[in-house]
Formats: sequence, structure tokens, C-alpha cells
Amino acid sequence: MLSLRQPDLRVVLEGVTIAHNASAVIRTCDAAGVLYVDIISPQPDAFVLNRAISTRAEKWVETRVYSSASECLLPLKEKGFKVAVTHLGKEAINYTELDYTQSLAIVFGSEAEGVSPTALELADYIIKIPMLGMVESLNLSVSAAIILYEALKQRWDRGFYEKIRLSDEEFESYLRKWLHRRKSDDPSD
Repeated sequence: MLSLRQPDLRVVLEGVTIAHNASAVIRTCDAAGVLYVDIISPQPDAFVLNRAISTRAEKWVETRVYSSASECLLPLKEKGFKVAVTHLGKEAINYTELDYTQSLAIVFGSEAEGVSPTALELADYIIKIPMLGMVESLNLSVSAAIILYEALKQRWDRGFYEKIRLSDEEFESYLRKWLHRRKSDDPSD
């Protein structure tokens, strides 16, 4: 599973307040091969994952917490990541029009407020899932799953899962971490 991880596809959760939703997103990230989830929360201590919902996927996905969109997104942009922000504005493009094979951080906003003005300012792309009903948006975890599986499809078609995308050093480091985490779950220890 480690050899399938996509280190240049990141998910950013900004201002997400419902632990159930964030936990479900992390579970989906693990299933789609995402290695990093960045969490923007002004109160990082208040952010607690629901392990029953995540099915302990947080053991296999690296999470980092930031206090602002700038603190999270600016260093990613400096590393060459493009930023795609989910937003319902008129300028948003259909999520399927985006090239997910580039180094990309996908920002999902809070359930009530969406993304911040700062995240929108730092966006290289603004994307949305077309909605045909009376409701304007889907649940956060459903939206993340739809978009991540479009990314998986594009990356699969381009052969991204056929070779290890981590450096040898990163691979060995994560392998040691994962083996340690797996062993610590063993009830016989």
C-alpha cells in the first residue's frame, strides 16, 4: 500500500468543525492513496478525529495542523504545488476539467462557511461539483470522495500507481513508521 501513495496529491481541510466529516475524509484519503492531509484550524487542540468513522486510517495518512490558510498553502506553493479550492462561485470550473496529475493540494472548506477568502486568493484553480437539485452542496466527505476518485482515475490512467512515487529515503522512513504502528496494534504485545 505504501508503494501506491501519491505524495504530490494532498488534501487540505480548512475550518472543518464536524469530526465525523473530517474522519470520513481521512478514510477516503487512505483509500485513494493520499499520503498527506493538512488541517487548517485556529484551535488545533479542539480538532479530534473519530476513530470509529476513520477506521483508524489516520495511522496511514500523515496529518499536519496549521493555524491559517497562508501558513499551510504558501509553503506548498513554494514547493511547486498548485492549489485547487472547492467553491460554489461562478468562476468555478467543473471538477472533471482539472488535471489531477500535477502536484496538487485540494482545499475543502467548512461545512457551513466553505473556504476562507485567503484560500480563494491563493487558489490556482476554483472547482465545483455540478449540482442539479435544490440543495447547493454535498456532504464534505462525499465531495472529497468524488473529487479524489477523479484524481485516482486520472493518475491511474497515466500510470502513477505502477511505480513508487516516494524517494527511497521517504519510503524507508514511512515503512519503519507503518511497521511500528502495525506492531503496536498487535494485542499480543
